[in-house]
Amino acid sequence: MNYRINKRTGDRISEIGIGSAYMYAGGMDGAVKALRRAVEGGINYFDLAAGDGSSFPIYGEALHDLRDRIFYQIHFGADYSAGTYGWSLEGDVVKRSVEWQLKNLRTDYIDYGFIHCQDEISDWETYRENGILDMILKLKKMGVVHHIGLSSHTPGVIQRIMDDAEIDMLMFSVNPAYDYGHGEYANGSTDERAEVYKRCEKEGVGISVMKPFSGGQLLDAEQSPFGKALTQYQCIKYALDRPGILTVLPGASNIEEVEHLLAYYDQPEEALDYSVISSLTPKEASGKCVYCNHCKPCPAGLDIGLINKYYDLAKAGDALAVEHYRTLEKNASDCISCGHCDSRCPFHVNQSARMQEISAYMESIK
Repeated sequence: MNYRINKRTGDRISEIGIGSAYMYAGGMDGAVKALRRAVEGGINYFDLAAGDGSSFPIYGEALHDLRDRIFYQIHFGADYSAGTYGWSLEGDVVKRSVEWQLKNLRTDYIDYGFIHCQDEISDWETYRENGILDMILKLKKMGVVHHIGLSSHTPGVIQRIMDDAEIDMLMFSVNPAYDYGHGEYANGSTDERAEVYKRCEKEGVGISVMKPFSGGQLLDAEQSPFGKALTQYQCIKYALDRPGILTVLPGASNIEEVEHLLAYYDQPEEALDYSVISSLTPKEASGKCVYCNHCKPCPAGLDIGLINKYYDLAKAGDALAVEHYRTLEKNASDCISCGHCDSRCPFHVNQSARMQEISAYMESIK
C-alpha cells in the first residue's frame, strides 16, 4: 500500500480506501472479514456514507479494536432513521444520526466530520441557518471531531464553501466520464473541475474520491461513454493522477473484492493505462495534458506527466510545486525535442513545445 499525507492534518492516508455504499451486502460475517483484511492489507481510510444503516454495527464489530490505526469520515447530514441512507438538513435529525452512528461504530470520536452532500448554494445556506455547521465546529472544539470535510458533486458550490469555511478534506466525484462531461454527476466544465483539483493541491486540502467508476458505468462497455469498458485499476489510476487526490474509495463487501483492490499494486504499467479515454476528449480539453504518461518512455528520461502537473500547479499559484519541479532529476530544459512524446500523446498535446514553455516559465521564477 502507498500512502499520501494530508497537508492540512499531517495524516498518512492510504491511496486506496473503502466506501460503504454496499458494505451491508456482505452480511455481518463476510463484511467483518473483508474490513479486517482491508486493514491487514494497509487500507486505513473508510467513508461512512453507507447505503444502509446495518453497515455501522458491522464496522463497530470489525474495527473497534483497531480504531487507532484507521480514519473514519462521518457525514453530518446522512440520516439512517429509516434504516437505509437518507439526507437531512434538519439540525435535530443530524444530531441524533451522528450520535447513533458513533454508538454503533463503538467509537467516541470522528476523524473527519463532513459537511454532507452540498450540491446547491441553497443547501449550504440552509445547512448554516439550521446550525449544523455550528454543531460540527462545537464538536471540533470539544475534540470529538478532529478535522472538517466537505462532500459535493458541484465545482461552483465547492469553491463557494471553501471561500466560506476552513476545509481539511474534500470528497468529490472523480472519474474520466464526469471530468469530460458525461454522467449523472458530471457537474461543471472540464476546466471548472480541474480548478477544484488545483485549488485543493495548492491549499493542502486532500481529496477523497467517491464514484470512481461512475456508478459502475465505466466498467460496462455498453454503458461507458468511451465505448469500451475500463477496469477498476484504470479508474483508480486516473483518479490518483489528479492533483490534490489522497485516496480513492471504491465499495467492497467481501474479502474477494478487497483482495481485488489490493492487487492494484501488482498490476503492470500497461494495465493502468487509461489513454482510451482520449476517444471522448471534449474540444475544450483537447491539447491539455492529463498526466496519463502514455508518452513514456521518454528517450531523454523526463517524467513528462509529472513535469506537466507541477507546471499546471505552479501557474495556479502553488509555490511548493515549483520546489518539487526543481528537485526532479530531469526537467523540461533537458528535453531534446525528439518528438517521441508528441507522436504518442492521445490527447494531441504538443509536448515538445510545451517543454520549452515550461522551462522558460520555471526559469523566470526566482
